[in-house]
Amino acid sequence: MNNFTEINHPVLKHKLAILRNKNTDSIGFRGLMNEIGKFLSYEIMRELEVEEFDVETPMVKTKGVRPKSYPIIVSIMRAGNGMLDGVLETLPYASAGHIGIYRDKFIDNTVEYYFKLPKEHKAKDILLIDPMLATGDTAIASIDRLKQYQVGKITMMCVLASPEGIRRLNHFHPDVKIVSLSLEEGLNEQGYLLPGLGDAGDRLYNTK
Repeated sequence: MNNFTEINHPVLKHKLAILRNKNTDSIGFRGLMNEIGKFLSYEIMRELEVEEFDVETPMVKTKGVRPKSYPIIVSIMRAGNGMLDGVLETLPYASAGHIGIYRDKFIDNTVEYYFKLPKEHKAKDILLIDPMLATGDTAIASIDRLKQYQVGKITMMCVLASPEGIRRLNHFHPDVKIVSLSLEEGLNEQGYLLPGLGDAGDRLYNTK
């Protein structure tokens, strides 16, 4: 599949297995989602361009390195917020935006109810976060909106991704890189990922 990377890390895979467990309660689920967001973003940010700057230690003057620019972290609400704090722990100098969007089965289309980006967003790289890339509808609609604002390179970060969702996202946005902790088997008739972890928003906020 084009532009798709699966992160194969044994510690993260173990956290994912606990996340999948139907007996993991909301408190445990939130903690795990936060940790996975922290470490997934750490892996993705290995490719950031860096620059040197002057540092004075208690002993001597030396050089340090820092990213030339941090991406804007954009959460697709509500489930994306479960990873947002963890990502911001890894990237504390990054700014964050939010997109409220959902798939309405009655009108067979996505509905946007909230959109907010930092003021300085033009040409800025975006790390778009959502735990699950299933049908791809909300991700595609979110990327459509982000591109209207002339942002820079977009990377989609998720915990689970379906082959169907990856193919659709590749079709509509072939320039967007997708990074996931797991490539799932597929989708059931209701559009849920298999083996999946259920509804991430409901499990995060105990609303089932």
